[in-house]
Amino acid sequence: METKHTKLSINQWALEDRPREKMMEKGASALSDAELLAILIGSGTKEESAVELMRRIMLACDNNLNTLAKWGVEDYSKFKGMGVAKSVTVMAALELGKRRKLQSVQERAQISCSMDIYRIFQPLMCDLPAEEFWVLLLNQAMKVIDRVRISTGGIDGTYADVRTILREALLQRATQIAVVHNHPSGNTQPSQADRTLTDHIRKAGDTMNIRLIDHVIVCEEDYYSFADEGLL
Repeated sequence: METKHTKLSINQWALEDRPREKMMEKGASALSDAELLAILIGSGTKEESAVELMRRIMLACDNNLNTLAKWGVEDYSKFKGMGVAKSVTVMAALELGKRRKLQSVQERAQISCSMDIYRIFQPLMCDLPAEEFWVLLLNQAMKVIDRVRISTGGIDGTYADVRTILREALLQRATQIAVVHNHPSGNTQPSQADRTLTDHIRKAGDTMNIRLIDHVIVCEEDYYSFADEGLL
């Protein structure tokens, strides 16, 4: 008769597999990513501790937390011991990390270069499977008033309404704007449609004394700036 496997609690792990105690003694920075994630899921299986389970999961995503942040419940479910509750707990923790990064950027929200724009939007866009188009609203001192999502597209692209962009600027009394969209493919180079849309936004903004300072294409590890390339 097959014996039913039961999950091991943290107290049943070998001493070297008790990240909770290690964290209390040495601090969070002393723990590996797998050990921190193991604390979140709380238990492993009969065959392996939570630390061993999370080591296997991290290995499957090349030990890259940015890659892990793109996983859904269906990806975690391929690993024995990762049910919906544990999967959602890890996903929530990774989302909190992203929001913390975004919040720290927002506290320094004055734009002086294209990198400042990228730092605001990279946490928002790095994990998106489809394109989104946003406008960053700025006052005369180049301080951020707001950021507004204009449209969400399919896998092949998105559509941005110039009138909607300028309406948001007028409603919030922005005198300068930057527009931003992502390329999930990882290719930073603008398409002809990107170039045409940028020109339309710039010309429409000029008629209303709203200056387009940049159009930034965001990818996970790099970006393209129309302003830096002399295209504005």
